[in-house]
Amino acid sequence: MEAELAALAASGATTVVGLMASDAWAQAKQRLARFFARGGDESSVDDELELSRDELTAARDEADQETAGDVEAGWRLRLRRVLQADPAAADELRALLAELDPAADGRGTGSVTNTVSGGVQHGPVVQGRDFSNLTFHSSGAAVAPGRDGQAPR
Repeated sequence: MEAELAALAASGATTVVGLMASDAWAQAKQRLARFFARGGDESSVDDELELSRDELTAARDEADQETAGDVEAGWRLRLRRVLQADPAAADELRALLAELDPAADGRGTGSVTNTVSGGVQHGPVVQGRDFSNLTFHSSGAAVAPGRDGQAPR
């Protein structure tokens, strides 16, 4: 169980540090402060999170990987302590990470770019992701292109 909590703490710290450098930080910081405070003084945790963000930003601006790593290691240790003190916090942390980090569920938030080329398409073109149970009905007759290569109008 210790290895599972260590992995969860590492994942959580990576997410916390990633959020510090994102546009979602303001919203995430409030939720994280509530989690870390565990019913205590959220404002002191909020201050710690903001100080860490300032350190991380400065470290990244100076390409100081060691300091950036130290920031993440500090939050990893803090998460491990929370998880060891309160085993029920593990489920809460998993739910919080799933909410705050859309990529945590493995689906990501990538974009899709499709290009349809090669002339006139006489069938459906579908753009998206994770399709299932699609059915396309066709009349069975292909439309012959005219002299200009275009379908008749």
